[in-house]
Amino acid sequence: MPMTLPHFADAQAFRAWRSNPPQWLPIALDIARGHGLDVSAPHVFATGTNLVVGLSGKLILKIFPPLLRAQFVSERGSLMQLENRLYLPIPKIVAEGMRDGWPYLIMTRLAGTLGSEVWPSLPEVQKERVLRQIGETIAAVQRVPLGPLAHIEPRWDAFMRAQMQGCRARHERLGLAPKFLAGLDDLLRDAATLIPMDAPPVILIGEYIPENFLLACHDGDWSLAGLFDFGDVRAGWRDYDLLGPSAFMSAGRPGRVRGLLEGFGYEKPDHALKRRLMALMLLHQASDLNSHICIEGWQDKVDDLVDLQELIWAE
Repeated sequence: MPMTLPHFADAQAFRAWRSNPPQWLPIALDIARGHGLDVSAPHVFATGTNLVVGLSGKLILKIFPPLLRAQFVSERGSLMQLENRLYLPIPKIVAEGMRDGWPYLIMTRLAGTLGSEVWPSLPEVQKERVLRQIGETIAAVQRVPLGPLAHIEPRWDAFMRAQMQGCRARHERLGLAPKFLAGLDDLLRDAATLIPMDAPPVILIGEYIPENFLLACHDGDWSLAGLFDFGDVRAGWRDYDLLGPSAFMSAGRPGRVRGLLEGFGYEKPDHALKRRLMALMLLHQASDLNSHICIEGWQDKVDDLVDLQELIWAE
């Protein structure tokens, strides 16, 4: 087998190739051997966007195709900027390099259990506790100076305006019900004033969701134990990072919503905050309400977007 990483013209072709690890694992192991690393027990991570291999239980090799180079820039810059600035463990870069135009990072592997494996079975009181910790973590990340992350493109105002322009077409394509599409134009008009475009930007991770954090159990209590995957980092308005946990974890339960928002630094959410969060949720780069709002039967419980924001951020 040739030990050369190929060129891909589009993401779909890359994903198809990535889904068959025997095509690329030998190259990944060759990279690891080049750094003098133990490759006797590699573990391929099937999920995710890039090529990711665990090495000896202690390190992670992450290889980025050239068409996703922006993710490499975000991940590398974020890990360097956040290093030793958070109370929560994040990976440390051990080595980096380039293979056939594909940049890669070798990072430490964090201890803990993947959040998505534990979250569904946690008692309600512990879910509220973890969400409070997530809110605190978002706030802590956003207190770190932007440094070189300030130069990630597109800038916040350009990103938001592009999202606004494509918002209706996106949600029509994704099958959002007509009763929600009917209020979309009004919400987008509000968004232009509700969402700050030129406020001082902060570090936005973009995806505080169970697949991207680790939990650990001490004396029966689960707590946040690590944060990873910084490939979608951008700079922008702080509330954007409340969307992942609001959609995937809060489930419209007042105790969870309160934990998240209070941990972040907000008191009881007012109408303007809910309206801004609803707008941002529709404008998020990965927005797909039908797939992402984890409230069973939510489409039948509300009549419009105003009702929906009250359901998601229930008090």
